[in-house]
Amino acid sequence: MTYRPPVRDMAYTLNEVAGLEGLMGSGPFADLSPDLVESVMEEGAKLAAEVLAPLNRSGDAEGAKLGKDGVSVPSGFADAYRKWVEGGWGSLAATPDFGGQGLPTALAVAMQEMWNAACMSFGLCPILSQGAIEALTAHGAPELKDRYLPKLISGEWTGTMNLTEPQAGSDLNALKAKAVPQGDGTYRITGTKIYITYGDHDMAENIVHLVLARLPDAPAGTKGISLFLVPKFLVEEDGSLGARNDAFCIGLEEKLGIHGSPTCVMSYGEKEGAIGWLIGEENRGLACMFTMMNNARLLVGTQGVAIAEAAYQHALNYAKERKQGRPAGSDLPPGEMAPIIEHPDIRRMLLTMKSLTDASRAICYATAVAIDSAHAGDSGDKRSAAQARADLLTPIAKSFSTDIGVEVASIGVQIHGGMGFIEETGAAQFLRDARILPIYEGTNGIQAIDLVTRKLPLGNGDVARSFIAEMRDTAKGARSSNDKVLTGIGAALDDALDALDKATDYMLANLKASPNDCLAGASPYLRLFGTAAGGHFLARAALQGDAAAHREIAQFYAANILPSAHGLLGPATAGAESLLTRDSALFAG
Repeated sequence: MTYRPPVRDMAYTLNEVAGLEGLMGSGPFADLSPDLVESVMEEGAKLAAEVLAPLNRSGDAEGAKLGKDGVSVPSGFADAYRKWVEGGWGSLAATPDFGGQGLPTALAVAMQEMWNAACMSFGLCPILSQGAIEALTAHGAPELKDRYLPKLISGEWTGTMNLTEPQAGSDLNALKAKAVPQGDGTYRITGTKIYITYGDHDMAENIVHLVLARLPDAPAGTKGISLFLVPKFLVEEDGSLGARNDAFCIGLEEKLGIHGSPTCVMSYGEKEGAIGWLIGEENRGLACMFTMMNNARLLVGTQGVAIAEAAYQHALNYAKERKQGRPAGSDLPPGEMAPIIEHPDIRRMLLTMKSLTDASRAICYATAVAIDSAHAGDSGDKRSAAQARADLLTPIAKSFSTDIGVEVASIGVQIHGGMGFIEETGAAQFLRDARILPIYEGTNGIQAIDLVTRKLPLGNGDVARSFIAEMRDTAKGARSSNDKVLTGIGAALDDALDALDKATDYMLANLKASPNDCLAGASPYLRLFGTAAGGHFLARAALQGDAAAHREIAQFYAANILPSAHGLLGPATAGAESLLTRDSALFAG
């Protein structure tokens, strides 16, 4: 079975549950309608299902390769990328000033779900380019925008993000790459970067690297980091490609998954030094890079949704076809076996996969709609409130959704039984590919720290409390209905929100006086927040939708997932002593 984008469910979640419909008909989206959104998604679904999905298994088996002429991607990737560019998919949400279509970020996020569900190794390339476009649009000098944005937006050129170095993982204080000003507006970049996704490839004629480096007189730590644009090929005044820059891939990582995506070791300046241009201000590179990273964090969360959807479809199809055993009370003739989907435990696992996938999708789409609202709101107050909501939800979207991607892919292997452990069925690839998601673009532990120490205190806690109040309204709407199923969903959501309220009170009360206590519970707190938010969005879908499936999924989530909220309350508020003392015998020696 190949992947088929669930366009109707995706469009419903985007428009009505996440709230994109509320932005249509005015401002920058005056010409946007639900029908247009669905038609765009239907067209993209054809590319995802017919062109990209068939590359998933073959790309995994073949992998990317480094030769004397650089990196080559698996067979079919370059042709698929050409079709992706011809379809204009890279330009959806980009500014019309440089050839973009000016459509909502939320729609682009939904399309990224399709590309990554079909073939995550392929979908990674557009994600990095989209981040580069965001950073250059926000912080680039006019001449850099004019020279690079049109080609990046069209997809003719691709972008990368170069942060990590061999001695510097998540701690950017340890960066050593150097940038020396040349007196003509350019800089000579030297250093080594690792884990650079699509740092080299043969799908596009040029690659635009965004590289963090230090100036000779830069302050120590993250305050002394600057951001530079370093193209693979230099670009002439007329826009044509010139000489090869001194930036090369010198190695490819051997990875657990995403084999079709080249993860490069990049060397800058092995000869005379790579030529680069400053983006933003000197020593302010981290602020510029965070523009790119925040975009990437949401899109990585969307990858979690994507891999979960693909794993669910794969497992569902297998469960319908695989015959094994006889369910209790079966009236099958003697000796005949039933499809395993008829067994209650298989149904439980499938519903767990589906409900977690739908919940994480709604969280990611709602985050994207908040980003759109921050740009398209009809007043300054509304734009500010939307930006605060996006800031709050981004670490939840990244962390919760990527954890879900791994968990759902693992359940998919379980449904396949022993055959799930065998590569032939394809179930194992989803789990292998998914495992990187909680790690890159800021580990999920870092997302939890970000949520507790930076996002939760926004507005003295009012931003989080406002969202919790909104979720309470959803619970109240469900409980006040005359529908027994909705009443039960509302009651379960209210109960989960009680736990979230208590954990939030604890975090806000102790963050300054006992920061380690809060950090010890940050990851369970984020999971608690995401669990409640998922229940809120699924309940909203059940309240607003006519389809029985929305009610069934929300009901299952309320009965089987939301009760974990109270289990998470304990570890979220247990404090640092629950993690043992520093001189514990467990950690000694």
